[in-house]
Amino acid sequence: MKTLGLLGGMSAESTTSYYQMLNRLVRERLGGMHSASLILWSIDFAPMAQLQAAGKWEEAGDQLAEAARRLEAAGAKAILICANTMHLVAPQVQAAIGVPVIHIADATAVAIKAAGCSRPLLLATAFTMEKPFYRDRLAEQGVRASIPSDADRARLHAIIYDELVQGVVSEASKAEVLAMIARADCDSVIFGCTEIGLLLSPSDIAHPVVDTALVHARAGVDFMLG
Repeated sequence: MKTLGLLGGMSAESTTSYYQMLNRLVRERLGGMHSASLILWSIDFAPMAQLQAAGKWEEAGDQLAEAARRLEAAGAKAILICANTMHLVAPQVQAAIGVPVIHIADATAVAIKAAGCSRPLLLATAFTMEKPFYRDRLAEQGVRASIPSDADRARLHAIIYDELVQGVVSEASKAEVLAMIARADCDSVIFGCTEIGLLLSPSDIAHPVVDTALVHARAGVDFMLG
């Protein structure tokens, strides 16, 4: 089994889910008492969120690149950035290390196409929905993602940062996000923030759903056991 390096803490809520999913998936494949070989670097998210809000992406990328170098030095054979938004700096992280960064949008595109879909609604932070890095990567693989309206994007961003990353799960917010989905012209839904799976379940939605944290974890396990 190869060892994965996890860049986590963005937020701690979803990193906990990653750790649980990776271990569960390895146990499901190998059986018995098997678990995942992992090295975790978990950052303090508050300063990173401030860099995001200030648009200081290069500085944010420098911090993750340094953490990735340390994970590689500790023995990681590939890196998972345990957050969709911070894949904005994935090229910067990749340039700093000699092992692969397993990209969450690639795993998402594969899953959307496997479901027979091509027009997903992307639910994510405002950064992930509005900046081109994520949707362009999906489009390169034949997946044309749409995003909610301006007002819905602002509200969803607030739900993520003010509630979900702080461990707050609200039924009222869940109803709001389900209404956003109902207003969309789409054939599938991407949980494009790794915390959205804390708020919604695929069973809540009539369309096929891709939970990016789950498909990213599966891609990580494919690498570990491949």
